[in-house]
Amino acid sequence: MIELLAALSLTAATFADAEGCTDHPAITRYPGTELTWCTTENFIPFRVPLGPVTGYKRIGEWEDTEGRLTRNFYQYSGTDRTHSEVWKNMSDAVKEAGFEVLGEGLFPESNVKREIGGRSWQGVYFDTNKWKSGGGPVNTLLGGTSTSGGSGAVVAKKERADDTIYVVINVEQHSAESVGVLVDILESKAAETGLVVANAEAMGKDIEELGRTVIEGLMFAHDEAALLTESEPALEQAAQLLRTLSDNSFYVVGHTDATGTYAYNMKLSSDRAYSVREALVERYGIDSDRLVAAGVGPLSPVFTNSSEGGRSKNRRVELVEQ
Repeated sequence: MIELLAALSLTAATFADAEGCTDHPAITRYPGTELTWCTTENFIPFRVPLGPVTGYKRIGEWEDTEGRLTRNFYQYSGTDRTHSEVWKNMSDAVKEAGFEVLGEGLFPESNVKREIGGRSWQGVYFDTNKWKSGGGPVNTLLGGTSTSGGSGAVVAKKERADDTIYVVINVEQHSAESVGVLVDILESKAAETGLVVANAEAMGKDIEELGRTVIEGLMFAHDEAALLTESEPALEQAAQLLRTLSDNSFYVVGHTDATGTYAYNMKLSSDRAYSVREALVERYGIDSDRLVAAGVGPLSPVFTNSSEGGRSKNRRVELVEQ
């Protein structure tokens, strides 16, 4: 959970929130705000804005995703805090939690800025990602008043074991006594096992940047090293990569989760790495001298083994540049 950095000592329990509304576990509210409206949709398309307004009611760059969308609208009443303080607090909290900031902006005047977080930008964002019912956002973020002040936004994402989570925070100084904050959280649906298949071009970029790449889409019999027929598309992409990088040699490295004994996992990871090597050599004609199979068991996880999502990510076979 993101721990907000504000110095205020007020807690969420002090305020009467709308019935059925609660903070999302990924991000808490700005202290002193009231959760006046919320909605959750289990699986919908969602557009994440990545750039400024580039034309009439148009943002030039988006990232399209889908998943479970939670929208919480908070209101701060009082004259001792401004939208800029709320925005800075939320921005710092997102960064402290390890999110990658995709874009952010803060503006003192409304209706004149086209950059990220400006009122024109917010209008395009709200029109693109509409909410299915009214409430606080309609009355403030979309309504505006003669005393409206500045605005701001933070767009960020974070890779988790089971999915990718996106956060879009919009802040508006609605009047001298009121600040509105809309927190949108999109949790993308994790792909079903076996549906994500290796892509030779993407794997090549991984090799260039990281010196290693995961062969996505390999399927093994449970607790065995035998490759299932569903692995053929992934093997074909790996072979295509190896043909492109014909002057390079690689380790084929097997990984497991931490379930079971150390000795068992070391052997299973080694056997699976060997199976992949043999398939690439015998079925796809890759020179055997270019590939060395090895297993490291649970020694190099990419996510925690405390959840099934993490364990599934840790069970993998990689090509590592020699």
